Amino acid sequence: MDRSAADMTEFEARSLGRVLRDGLAELNAAQAARCLVAVASLLLVLVTLDPFPDLRNPDVTTVVGGRMAVTYLAWGLLAAAAVLFVAARDAPALKTLLTPLHLCLVGWLLINIVLSENAGVSMQRFVLLVSVTSLAVLMPLLPPTQRSFNICLGGAAMVLLALCYLGVFLAPQYSMHTALDITEPQLAGDWRGSFGHKNVASPVMTILVYVGIYLSAVGSFVMGPAIAALAGVFLVFTGGKTSSVLCLAIYVLASLVYVTPGLWLKRIICFVPLVVMNLLTVGSVLSPALGAMTRLLPLDPTFTGRSDIWEFALAAVAEKPIIGHGYAAFWDDVTERQTAQGAEWATSAAHSHNSYLDLAVTIGLPGLLLVILIFVLAPLRNFQSAQTRNRSGALAKLFLTVWLFGLYYGATETFLLERQNPIWFLFALAAAGLHFLARFQCVAQAEPKP
Repeated sequence: MDRSAADMTEFEARSLGRVLRDGLAELNAAQAARCLVAVASLLLVLVTLDPFPDLRNPDVTTVVGGRMAVTYLAWGLLAAAAVLFVAARDAPALKTLLTPLHLCLVGWLLINIVLSENAGVSMQRFVLLVSVTSLAVLMPLLPPTQRSFNICLGGAAMVLLALCYLGVFLAPQYSMHTALDITEPQLAGDWRGSFGHKNVASPVMTILVYVGIYLSAVGSFVMGPAIAALAGVFLVFTGGKTSSVLCLAIYVLASLVYVTPGLWLKRIICFVPLVVMNLLTVGSVLSPALGAMTRLLPLDPTFTGRSDIWEFALAAVAEKPIIGHGYAAFWDDVTERQTAQGAEWATSAAHSHNSYLDLAVTIGLPGLLLVILIFVLAPLRNFQSAQTRNRSGALAKLFLTVWLFGLYYGATETFLLERQNPIWFLFALAAAGLHFLARFQCVAQAEPKP
């Protein structure tokens, strides 16, 4: 078994090396630099500057100022480089981002930060959000061709998968949950790879499965299947039930949307199940009738008692429904807040386990509405436009699938506008990709050299 895995790794490394050499041969120095920024950004968000955290160490949750400063610096420099590269060559694409809705969201976030319960924390985290999101949005524009984009995406995926598998086999104490973990020792045996938790590893692996399928569809018959297979196996061993169920379900849903002609039919297919999912989860604590219905289901839609957290978060929304409690500033210190008897444990939660509810808590209902308009409704309209113009079908389907996965994953976990969260990065990348494909034709490959 070990020998065959080693042979496969060596074969894949040789194949990947040939692909990289062929791809880079057609790029000049400036184009290669753009690809380097793209790969560095993907690795920074997926691998991070602090991979394989030791969850047995009591200090694992302590924020180290110097390390965070390096993180802010790295993201800031990469974002600045990306803006400079894209502005020099793709200024028309950048101008399309200056829409009234986008400007309203940025303006609302700034107002929210000024009125935040902890303006300093909100502003600090907003700076990181801007850097990370800027890179995610510009990522589809950085590689000069679709082929180079595929190489960057596939190369970063292979590096991450290699690190995760090496960690599991060579240092399992740093890449698997163990019974000695300070928090959640009950997860012992679940794989987490280079990530700090299986709930981060599992959705990333799901998205890598989609990446592998896409690369296979565009002709990468070695790297594509390898990424899909390796990510799929890793996903199973993470024990992430939500991501495992969503992985196939979302791909089927995206395929159905892909072959559906009308925009309104696409909206019904995409959003009706999403609304039902949110009604059966957060809605069950708002309506006694919905709560009674959920108790009749053969599964637990509250995901093991999250209803207490949702009730706690909904009470926080009721306190400040318009302005919210402040971007990324609510959950740091909620231990003094009142909860229902028997649900005091909810104050120890790190977030509300629902992206939409969490945004209502932090940036208020107007902020949530703006995010829905920009990141929930607009991408599907952009996909319809790109499909009508017959622009890069396989790539558009990849972006559609990643975007759809994010929408449904957001009903169970919090990631929207969450700084350097890899799911937010990949979700924003997909939404931006659909935005650009709706307006511009993708360059398949470089022009032949004279």
